[in-house]
Amino acid sequence: MSNLIPGNQKHLTQEDRVFIENSLNQSMPFKEIAKYLCKDPSTISKEVRKHRSFRERNSFNSPNQCAKRGTCRLRNVCGRPDPCKKECRGCAACNGRCGQFEKESCPTVLKAPHVCNGCHGKAQCRMEKYFYKALAADRQYRTILSESRTGLNITEGALAELDDLVTPLVNKGQSLYQILESHPEIGRSVKTLYNYVESGALSTRNIDLRRKVGYKPRKQRREPPKDTGMYKGRTYADFQELVARHPGTEVVEMDTVVGCAGSRKVLLTMYFRNSKCLLIRTLPDRTAASVGKVFGTLEKRLTTPGFCRAFPAILTDRGTEFSDPDSLEAGSGGIVRTSIYYCDPMASWQKPGIEKGHEYIRYVLPKGTSFDSLTQWDANRLASHINSTPRASLGGNTPYRMALLLLGPDAVMAFGLREIGPDDVTLTPSLLK
Repeated sequence: MSNLIPGNQKHLTQEDRVFIENSLNQSMPFKEIAKYLCKDPSTISKEVRKHRSFRERNSFNSPNQCAKRGTCRLRNVCGRPDPCKKECRGCAACNGRCGQFEKESCPTVLKAPHVCNGCHGKAQCRMEKYFYKALAADRQYRTILSESRTGLNITEGALAELDDLVTPLVNKGQSLYQILESHPEIGRSVKTLYNYVESGALSTRNIDLRRKVGYKPRKQRREPPKDTGMYKGRTYADFQELVARHPGTEVVEMDTVVGCAGSRKVLLTMYFRNSKCLLIRTLPDRTAASVGKVFGTLEKRLTTPGFCRAFPAILTDRGTEFSDPDSLEAGSGGIVRTSIYYCDPMASWQKPGIEKGHEYIRYVLPKGTSFDSLTQWDANRLASHINSTPRASLGGNTPYRMALLLLGPDAVMAFGLREIGPDDVTLTPSLLK
C-alpha cells in the first residue's frame, strides 16, 4: 500500500500531528487517518507509539497494581515479623514479592490506538495512561532530529585508530584525498575527514592542511609585451585550432620554476595533460640554450619517433628561455620533432595543469629556497613523489600509472620516474633534506 501513496517519504509536520491528535480524540482508526494524510497506516502507528506521553497510575484509593487484587485472598506475602491480618490486596507491598503478581494494564494501550485520547472512561480510570499530544510530539521529534545530526558518528576506539593513521601521513605532506585513496578501509569521505579536523577530533589541525591556507592577493596586471614575428602561427588561437582539428592530441604544458634571489639553477617543468604526469629537469641557467640541451637529451633517450609521440604539441609562456622555438622544434638531422605554441601575454590560466604542478613543487621547495644544490637525481625523486599522489580527476589513480598506460613504460623509464608506495609519499621539505 505504501508504494501507492504519494508523498509517502515526507516527514510529518506539526499540522499533521494536530490532525492526528484530533482524530484520536474522536476514536478515528489509523487507516482513516492515513488516508487523509496520504501516509501508510504503519507510519501513523509508529508516530503515536514513539511520541505518546505517559501518565502515572492514580494510587489515591488503591495503590495495589495487581490485576488479580479483586479475587486475591492472600495475607502477609511481604513476610512481616508480626503477621499482618489485612488482605494483601489492600496495600502495594506484595507487588514486588508475590509470585502470582501480574501488573494491571489497559488493553487499549496494548493495541491500536495505543493511547487513551478517545476513551470515554479515562476520567474514572486509575491505571497507567498514554496520551498523544501534537505539540509535545512535534517538540520531541525536532529534538531527536537535531541530536541525530550532531556529534561524531564514530566510536572513541575507531577515532583513535583513525588518528594514528591519518596524522603521520598529513605530517608527510599528503592530502586527505590521497590518504583515503591509499587506505579505502577508512570508509569515510574527504568532507568527513575535514569535519573531524575542523572539530578538533584529530591531532592534526587546519594549519597542517595546505588547502586551508589563504592565498595572497593577485598582482596587478602589467602592460603586455610587444608581439614579434616568432609567434606567428604559434599563438594560443593557433593552438586551439590544432586541438579542435585533432582532439586526441597529447598536449604538454611547459614552464620554469625559479629559486630565491641569487640562485642560478632553475627547474624546467613539463606537464602531460592526459595523464597529469609532471616531468622536472634542472637547468644551470634560465636560457634558451639550456632548454634546448634538455630537449636533445630527452630525444636521445626516447629516440626521435618516441619524442614525437610523447611531445606532439607543447604549450608554454613567452619567457626568454623559450624564445628560440625553431631550435626546440627541430631535432637531430633537422627533423621536426614537436610543435611549440605560446599562451597569450599575462594569461597563465591558459595552462592551468602545470600551475597546479608547481603548487606540489612548492610543498617541498617553498619560495625563497635556493636550487643551486639540487641535482637531477633530486628532481627525479621529487617528480616521483608528486606523480605517485592519487588525483580525484583521475578517479583515484596516480599520474604515474596513467603515464604507464598512455605514454608507455619506455617513456616513463626514460624520464627517470618510479612509483612510490602510498604511505611513503612525502610532500614536505624533509623529502630533499
